Amino acid sequence: MITVLAILLVLLISGSIVFYLACTICTLQFFTCTEKTADAPQPGVSVMVPVCGLDARAWENWSSFCRQNYPEYEVLFGVTDPKDPAVPLLEQLVVAYPNRARLFTDLKPRGINYKDSNLSYLLEESQYEVIIFADSDICVNTDYIQTVTAPLVDPQVGMLTCAFIGYNPQSLGAAIASCGRCFDFIPSLLIARILDGGLRCAVGTTIATRKTTLANYGGLHLNRIGSDYNLGKRAAQAGYRVELSRYVLDSDTGREAVQEVFQRELRWARTIRYNRGAQYYTMVFCYGTVYCLPLLLLAGFANWAIALTSFTWFIRYAQVSVSIFSLRCPKLLGWLWTLPLRDLLSLVVWAMGAFGQGVYWRGRRLRVMGDGLITQWEPK
Repeated sequence: MITVLAILLVLLISGSIVFYLACTICTLQFFTCTEKTADAPQPGVSVMVPVCGLDARAWENWSSFCRQNYPEYEVLFGVTDPKDPAVPLLEQLVVAYPNRARLFTDLKPRGINYKDSNLSYLLEESQYEVIIFADSDICVNTDYIQTVTAPLVDPQVGMLTCAFIGYNPQSLGAAIASCGRCFDFIPSLLIARILDGGLRCAVGTTIATRKTTLANYGGLHLNRIGSDYNLGKRAAQAGYRVELSRYVLDSDTGREAVQEVFQRELRWARTIRYNRGAQYYTMVFCYGTVYCLPLLLLAGFANWAIALTSFTWFIRYAQVSVSIFSLRCPKLLGWLWTLPLRDLLSLVVWAMGAFGQGVYWRGRRLRVMGDGLITQWEPK
C-alpha cells in the first residue's frame, strides 16, 4: 500500500527530474552559443583584489592579474591586517610588477563586511572609471580584463559577472565544492536567469562595472552578507542589465575539508534565503536522488520504485555529464563517485539554511538579519 509519505516522495522526485532536465537544457543553450567578439574600446581599468590569508597558489593567482594583454590597467591589492601572512608575498609582487600592482595594508574595517570595507578603500585609490572587483583565489587568463569589460561598452549593461569552478581539485572537500559549483550552482544560476527575465544577482569572484553605475545602484554596502549577490540584485532593480560571462574562472579550492565546504555553503544558503525570500523553499525539488532511498525503503523495493530510482539517477548523471563537458572540466569525471555524498550534503545545507541566522565567515560568527544585513554574533 502506497503511503502519503511515499506519494510525497514521488512528487518531490518527479519535480527533481524536471529540475535536472531544465539544468541540462539551460547549460547546453548557454555554453553552445557563441559570444560576440566585436572589437570594443579599451578604456583604463582598475582591478581591485581584497586579500585575507595566503592560499596555496597565491603567487600564481595574483601574478596572473598583472600579466594581462591589455594596454592600460592597474591592480590594487588590499589587506585589512598588516600582519596578514599574505603581506610579504604581496610586497614581492609589487616589486616584480611595479607598473601594475599597488598594495594597501592596515585598512581599518569600516563595517562588519571586511571584504567590502577593504574594497571601499581600494575604490577610493583607483584611477579609472571601469572597475573590476575580483576574489584573490582565482587564476585568470591573459585576456581576462578584455573579456569581462567588453560588454560594458553597452550603456544598458551595468554589470558583468563570472561563475567559477575548481578545475583540478586535490582533496575530497575540494572535489565536493567543485562538483557543487559545476553540477548545481551554475545550472541553477542559468535557470534563475530565464525565470527572472535576466540575471538579478552577481557572483563575487568577478564583478565588472563602472564607478558611476555603481553609485547609481547604491554603491558598496559594508554591513551586508552576500553583498555581491545583492549588488547584482540592486543593479537589476535600477534598470541595468546584469550579464553572465561564458568565461568560467578557475578557483583555487586547495585541500579544504568537507567541514569547511559545509560552513561556507551554509552561509551561502542563508544569504540566498534572505535575498530570494519564499523562492528559496522551492529548492526542495532539487534533491531527487536523495529522496530515492527512503522511497525504496517505504515501497519495499517494489519494481516501480526501483524503476523510478534508476531513471532519476540516469537523468542526474546525464545532466552532470553535460555540465562537465560544457564547462570543460573533465578532471571532475574522476570524482563522480562523490555525487551521492554531494547531493546529500546539498540537501542538508538547504534544510539547515531554511532557518537560523548564524553564519561563520573567516573565523567570525555573525548574525544575519532582514535583507542580508549582518551584525556580530552576541550570545543571548
